[in-house]
Amino acid sequence: PEIEQAIRRAYNRWLADRCGKSGGRLRWVCLPPLRNVDLALDELRFAKDHGACGILKKGSQEADHWISDEYFCPLYEEAERLDMPICFHTGSGVPDFSPANQFLLSAFLRMEMPVPNAFQAVVTFGVTTQFPKLRFGFIEAGVSWVPHVIYHMKRRLEKTSAAGTFGKREFDLSSDVLKTHRLYVTCQVDEDLPYILRAVGEDNIVAGSDFSHADQAQELEFHRLLQERADRGEISQEAVRKITYDNPRALYGL
Repeated sequence: PEIEQAIRRAYNRWLADRCGKSGGRLRWVCLPPLRNVDLALDELRFAKDHGACGILKKGSQEADHWISDEYFCPLYEEAERLDMPICFHTGSGVPDFSPANQFLLSAFLRMEMPVPNAFQAVVTFGVTTQFPKLRFGFIEAGVSWVPHVIYHMKRRLEKTSAAGTFGKREFDLSSDVLKTHRLYVTCQVDEDLPYILRAVGEDNIVAGSDFSHADQAQELEFHRLLQERADRGEISQEAVRKITYDNPRALYGL
């Protein structure tokens, strides 16, 4: 915990200093030291006072606790009070000590799948209900998985009996799951957006540039590419405005 706290504290102060020089144009996301919740809350307050607009978390176990564990309730409560969303980013909270040449053998499971897991967990286990003003972002894993995860949750809600092996949980899966539970998901510009927008609506999809980090998720030309798709009639002009402006502002409280 002491090492984690020192590294993350240094990271947050470096970002605060760098972004502070932009006069508010560049915002940042806090990385809390989750192995000590009291210190994590201190970092959230520092971050809020120094230009941060979100809190990074992983969708698998972190600090040896799952997302819906009471351990994280103080974090969610303070994030809600500070009006800062919880942003579930790709990657795992569980250290992997496998050899580097084995990284790709489990990369999809460890890097991409924690994000859909977080999506279903915050709804299924009542986190969104317990913290009714807290917003949640699901970052850098695309958006194509969202209809499948909603289908999976609906089927579990309808088919699992109270006497089943895992019991039955009650949760709200209204016609607009993302809006009801304040869930925002980043898209890639080349996904099947006409299908996605029909399936989950336009109000909770955002574009992520992955600015300053060069990998397969980087979308530095996202606005131009989305506008070209709108000009071809694939998606509406209103959808472009929402994905690139209205929805990010809503997610990050800007």
